Amino acid sequence: MTTTEEYLLVKETAELLGVSANTVRAWALSGKLQEYRHPVNNYRLFKRDEVAALLAQITNPEPVHPPKRRAK
Repeated sequence: MTTTEEYLLVKETAELLGVSANTVRAWALSGKLQEYRHPVNNYRLFKRDEVAALLAQITNPEPVHPPKRRAK
């Protein structure tokens, strides 16, 4: 059974990720973070484990290698 402890509100998610609440909403809109809705009050909710996975990506980003230059 799903409990409310499995979900975070926008403000809680923003604090955990170290970003603003508007950034969390934008990431949900862009699909970077899956958004759920509370069935009674329609608040945005985010699964705690999905937020933790995104936090891991933020704190340990993949290195980006510059494109190789072609020899002339």
